[in-house]
Amino acid sequence: MLKNKLVMPVLKWVGGKRQLLETLVSLMPEKISSYSYCEPFVGGGALLFYLQPKESYVNDINEDLMRVYIVIKNNVNELIEELKKFKNDAELFYYVRDWDRDKERYRSLSEIEKAARIIFLNKTCYNGLYRVNNAGEFNSPFGYYVNPNIVNEPVLRAVSSYFNSNDVNFSSVDYSEVLAKIKKGTFVYLDPPYYPVSDTSNFTGYSKSGFSRQEQIRLRENCDELSRRNIKFMLSNSATPFILDLYADYNVTVVKAKRAINSVGSRRGNIDEVIVRNYE
Repeated sequence: MLKNKLVMPVLKWVGGKRQLLETLVSLMPEKISSYSYCEPFVGGGALLFYLQPKESYVNDINEDLMRVYIVIKNNVNELIEELKKFKNDAELFYYVRDWDRDKERYRSLSEIEKAARIIFLNKTCYNGLYRVNNAGEFNSPFGYYVNPNIVNEPVLRAVSSYFNSNDVNFSSVDYSEVLAKIKKGTFVYLDPPYYPVSDTSNFTGYSKSGFSRQEQIRLRENCDELSRRNIKFMLSNSATPFILDLYADYNVTVVKAKRAINSVGSRRGNIDEVIVRNYE
């Protein structure tokens, strides 16, 4: 199938996989096009949009994120017009960021307005970092960029066309619910919140619930279940002793990836990550 090169991530997301696409694809099963595809921690969706599978199960526990994708599919024209109302201005940014502090007002917003808000904040906040506090309120600061691309109309339309031309199933539930329902012949790519490489590097602010050490263990148990069901999976995580030990029974490849979310630019460098597979 001919791929549309304009189908690409519409949001910058922590742990985005654009830089590792060639490596990830090289480690996927042969004839991947014959599989349905499942990504339970979709985030920015770099691999999904690169592969452009005909049948896919796309999930993330972050409801704001999944709302963006659903609105892009169903209301892309209205979304583009809503985005055109925003400008790259600090005062406007903090005004829009605070919309979710007034719960009653936020509930009154349309799905299109909520999706446009997330895209605007993502394009103009510091480092494109989606982060929420314990109350689930967006709390990244303004980024002071010169000319952020708030309305990337060609990409939004291309992604909408992809969603509408294929069997893309959206959900925002715990990843285990998605994995329990997928059929044999589905390929699963798991890109969970990474286990921290140090006490100061722990970032799980994409949702208010976080992702603990025990959650990493539960995820491995779900991977074990996929293997018992003969469902192939590939998983990305940090190359820490804990993760290496956790997946010691699997095929593990260590790769270099660029750290991009440290507030100190000089500390953004190459770090080791692991790619775990239950196949050769």
